Amino acid sequence: MATAPKYGFSLPHGFHFARRIGDQIQVSPRLVRMASLPPADVLAELKTSAGGLTENEARRRLEQFGPNIVTEQARFTRLKLLVRACLNPLVVLLSILAIISFVTAQAASDVVGGFLMVAMVILGVSLRFIQEARAGSAAARLKAMIRVTATVVRGGDAREIPLADLVEGDIVRLAAGDMIPADVRILSCKDLFLSQASLTGESYPVEKYDAAGPVAARTPLELRNICFLGTSVESGSAAAVVVETGFKTYLGALAASITKEPPPSSFDKGVAAFTWLMLRFMAVMVPLVFLINGFSKGRWGEAFLFALAVAVGLTPEMLPMIVSVCLASGAILMSRKKVIVKRLNSIQNLGAMDVLCTDKTGTLTMDRVILEQYCDVALKEDEGVLHLAFLNSHFQTGLKNVLDRAILEHQEIHRDISTENYSKVDEIPFDFSRRMMSVVVATPAGEHRLICKGAPESVFSRCTQFELDGDINPMDPLLLEDLREECDELSADGFRVLAIAYRTFEPRRVYGKEDEHELVLKGYVAFLDPPRETAGPAIAALQSHGIAVKVLTGDNELVARKICGTVGLPLHNVLTGAGIEGMNDAELAAAAEKTILFVRLSPADKQRIITALRNNGHVVGFLGDGINDSPALRAADVGISVDTAVDVAKEAADAILLEKSLMVLEEGVVEGRKVFANIVKYIRMGASSNFGNMFSVLGASLWLPYLPMAPLKILTNNLLYDFSQVPIPADDVDAEQVAKPRPWSMGEIGRFILFIGPCSSVFDYTTYALMWFFFKCSDLGLKAPPELAARFAHCSPANPDSTYAAALFQTGWFVESLLTQTLIIHVIRTNKVPFIQSLASWQLIMTSIGIMLIGVWLPSSPIGQWLGLVPLPPLYWPFLSATLLLYVGLTQLVKVLLLRRNWI
Repeated sequence: MATAPKYGFSLPHGFHFARRIGDQIQVSPRLVRMASLPPADVLAELKTSAGGLTENEARRRLEQFGPNIVTEQARFTRLKLLVRACLNPLVVLLSILAIISFVTAQAASDVVGGFLMVAMVILGVSLRFIQEARAGSAAARLKAMIRVTATVVRGGDAREIPLADLVEGDIVRLAAGDMIPADVRILSCKDLFLSQASLTGESYPVEKYDAAGPVAARTPLELRNICFLGTSVESGSAAAVVVETGFKTYLGALAASITKEPPPSSFDKGVAAFTWLMLRFMAVMVPLVFLINGFSKGRWGEAFLFALAVAVGLTPEMLPMIVSVCLASGAILMSRKKVIVKRLNSIQNLGAMDVLCTDKTGTLTMDRVILEQYCDVALKEDEGVLHLAFLNSHFQTGLKNVLDRAILEHQEIHRDISTENYSKVDEIPFDFSRRMMSVVVATPAGEHRLICKGAPESVFSRCTQFELDGDINPMDPLLLEDLREECDELSADGFRVLAIAYRTFEPRRVYGKEDEHELVLKGYVAFLDPPRETAGPAIAALQSHGIAVKVLTGDNELVARKICGTVGLPLHNVLTGAGIEGMNDAELAAAAEKTILFVRLSPADKQRIITALRNNGHVVGFLGDGINDSPALRAADVGISVDTAVDVAKEAADAILLEKSLMVLEEGVVEGRKVFANIVKYIRMGASSNFGNMFSVLGASLWLPYLPMAPLKILTNNLLYDFSQVPIPADDVDAEQVAKPRPWSMGEIGRFILFIGPCSSVFDYTTYALMWFFFKCSDLGLKAPPELAARFAHCSPANPDSTYAAALFQTGWFVESLLTQTLIIHVIRTNKVPFIQSLASWQLIMTSIGIMLIGVWLPSSPIGQWLGLVPLPPLYWPFLSATLLLYVGLTQLVKVLLLRRNWI
């Protein structure tokens, strides 16, 4: 059963539940009425004509009825971004403290402190707003690069327009590979088969007709002359008129009844798990800190504000901004590598991908197919074979593939044949079960000739005769085996072979698949699509990054073997579509693990292979661009298509390559892993720092007669530390961190927290001991230096938090905490030796230096007075230098031990 496509332009995530709730959806009554009317009456009621609307009328209807979309884009307006930035916990608590400071101000210092907090609020809000606004704008610009269009007739002329610009009454033309752009009534069609899997879940195509008649359908989707937005043309062609657009469509009504959120990826689940871990820390920590300080010090108001400040310190408030900016920055960098990401969260899946399934044509080959041979059944050059092939490709109205284009571009034929002497009578479109297509033309002699082109084995089975040197001979079963061997010889040399056959009829109006029998085999056309020079190095690069490359193709085994061998893919065994059909899911899962090349596959076969690999625990990517690739694109963890792909493939994909090349994809994978690595850096830093701070605050609260750090100092420390992390999205990433797939692992993060976090507590406690014993902060009557005497003149040991001892202790811990947290970023960001084997980006280095210098400057600065900081004794600084060196050394040692055990 097909899964739902990940449509970016309008389809809501979750719409694959349509079949379950579809009976509750009210289809447009007008749509049902149109199904019962003849085409002329339909056009009259919609006030349009076969030549389409005029541009002015289309513009008027677009203004009246609105764009043809069924979901709103999830882009935040500037106002919403500003509100989100203001609802940051740090901003909210700073605002509360500022209000309290203004309301309870008894001195000028209190007012100045309030204004200082307001300034911090403005800085914090501005930082997040600007970063997220830039990220959102960049993502929107990238998404706008990928457009899906429809062929519409306006004023008698056919043109391509964006789907969103379609209006009621537009005449649209449909061909294989097209998305149905709205709810439409068919006016005329030929062998039109639609895939409605996106709405019903059924994988079998449904035939549609243009005839009007009484409506006896059990469900709206059974209306035989109505096509619905969100489905796609599998084969055939049609002209139709748009009846309903946007939210008036069946899918639009469905969108209101189902969730619009995409199912969470492993990345989403991991971020959520980390957030809940921090919340659990807070749920334990904050009440404990509040109760300990309240009972031990008796000042419940101060204890409450301190507990709130601790809660903010434990909150990963920068995580949304870091994730947004990392993803947007990564998407921009990937676009420069010719990879456009449609869903930002798919970047992580791209980086975590460990199996890439790809089509052969255009990825392993140059996608510049050249017609090399046209020969009879004896493999002698035959102009007659070329003539028939040209007529077939010329009159075909369906999607012309690269082989058709190669035939039409073959220069020799254009001088020798005139299509003016032939007229098209009918067409039997290609489908993946027959693996062939036919056109019927009226010849200059007045007879009708059916010209068939397709896979040799499919055409052979329908031939009863063959032509050689102008003579018609019966097809002998022994000869059939010789013909297969001839095709195999061409295939083994890397040629893609199509058989050409024909049959002559007395003139009549309609032809169908039943007429593709008793054919006369004329010969073959053979094409060469040379391997890309970059394919071999690209596959080697992907394999060196831990990605297994598997080839899924509808081509025959001999051609595929030749190409795969040329580009260096090992071919220990090959699996065919026929072999897959005889396997159950468990057998296919086992076979898929050890098979590199899969040939003669149907769309359903490709989908089954992808699903089997995913069920084996792999993160699977699929690269394809054809109609037959869309089920596999939807089934993969990350669907990848190309800008020149058919509409249904582009819409099913998560990422679009602007150049169909594995080398481009390899560069995109590396960028995806860099994005993930930088997000994990922040999570490691925040989680380990918060875990260590939890022990430090609890111990200090039990020990000290005053608060370990005033709430304003905690918030200032937190704000400065947040600033130091802003450049993380642009940080450099070590080659080792992108060498292999990196799936999300909460176990790895948990071990990192458990072992790295307490390292900071060790040096927090050494700083406590230094301030308490060496600098006498245990003495509540400790005298302030003369220059600070006036500031502490009215302080009393009865209010310990107002004493010079408390201010000195808090300042010492403030500076040590800020500098160690900022410096340790450079240890956590790499698995190597920091500063020696791995350097951060210049932005992160400069920000770290700047924040550390601010931390050193603040205690003796004018601003420090309003923050409650005091100058530190000269002897403090040598001790701090030793603390920084020992902290970096201990953290590096613990990290190395964890790496050696493969725990992180």
